[in-house]
Amino acid sequence: MHRFLEEAKALEQEIIANRRYLHEHPECGFNLENTCRFVMDKLTEYGYRPKLICESGIVATVGKPGSTILLRADMDALPMEEINDLPFRAKGNMAHTCGHDTHTAMLLGAAKILKQHEAELNGTVKLMFQPDEEGTSPTGISGGDAMVSAGVLEDPKVDAVMSQHITSGTMHAGELGVRKGPLLSSSDTFEITVEGVGTHGSQPNLGVDPINVAVHIYQGIQNLIARELAPEEQTALTIGCLQAGDAANIIPDKAKITGTLRATRERTRAMFKTRIEEISEHCAAAFRAKADVKFMHGIPSVYNNPELTEELLTYAEKLFGYPCTNMESPLNNSDDLSVISQLVPTTYFMLGCGTEEEGYCYPHHNPHVLFNEDVLYKGTALYVQSAVEWLNHH
Repeated sequence: MHRFLEEAKALEQEIIANRRYLHEHPECGFNLENTCRFVMDKLTEYGYRPKLICESGIVATVGKPGSTILLRADMDALPMEEINDLPFRAKGNMAHTCGHDTHTAMLLGAAKILKQHEAELNGTVKLMFQPDEEGTSPTGISGGDAMVSAGVLEDPKVDAVMSQHITSGTMHAGELGVRKGPLLSSSDTFEITVEGVGTHGSQPNLGVDPINVAVHIYQGIQNLIARELAPEEQTALTIGCLQAGDAANIIPDKAKITGTLRATRERTRAMFKTRIEEISEHCAAAFRAKADVKFMHGIPSVYNNPELTEELLTYAEKLFGYPCTNMESPLNNSDDLSVISQLVPTTYFMLGCGTEEEGYCYPHHNPHVLFNEDVLYKGTALYVQSAVEWLNHH
């Protein structure tokens, strides 16, 4: 067994205990007071001097001046109830159903090991514990955005970034997946407000029906996938909400459409945003109505730098002693690490926590989801191996 796997395995019970504490005490968005206190106390215990650089955004460094690699974990939960029989199940209306508690626990484990090897580090490792990856803040500014604005990539300047995400239901326990280029999709939420003219249902000719207009806009937008997207490209366009009126015999004066756009290529993302605006405005004009399209604050796709990813993949396979899985296609999930991946060479791994055959049947964001704790020490070792080997070669 590789030495970092051995050291992480020796810390396994501490990693799991940290994860269970965080799991039982979830917090959302930027409101991570207890979570931050726990993380900062642990880092201080391990010999660090952690800093809050923005609301619930923690940074700590280890090593010596030189090249700098950043290791990142997200800390926030989701605003939903957890439904299972775990003795450390979250109680209330917040839950770690995306596994960020495991990411935080794995990086805390890595922090402890890296501090023990500080004299051997040929540069600096910067640890980033971020809030609000899920983007639940009403401001629309995610935790990744906030930490970049607060200078997480500076002082010292970051040269490379490594992060990882556990998966449930799709990858075998301990399996490591990665791909070069686009890995995760961009994510944009849009809102289309259609303004018509309200009237009594018995006299539709005296009004302009915004529901009719909204239906035509819906059909036009859906045709973007069928007729304007290249067959080899991957984009998801979903209308999740259509609201209009509150009485059967009244044609309302407004209708509202809300949806999401996910794309793996920035040019496709930009094209779809332009076409959604054009289709909405022109459809509305054709029926004597008006349409106003607003895109909320979105995030780009996560891009794995090919050279860095090839390098870290080599170190990962050396660590585990078996080949990693080459993911042929990007995933439609999103992650605000994308903001950083557009600025600094980045590699983002997917760490398997069990398939349906292994008893892990539920996906992320499901109230019943479970994560296999047996793989957490491997995630800790992966953080350490990536940082140490990269610094040795840079």
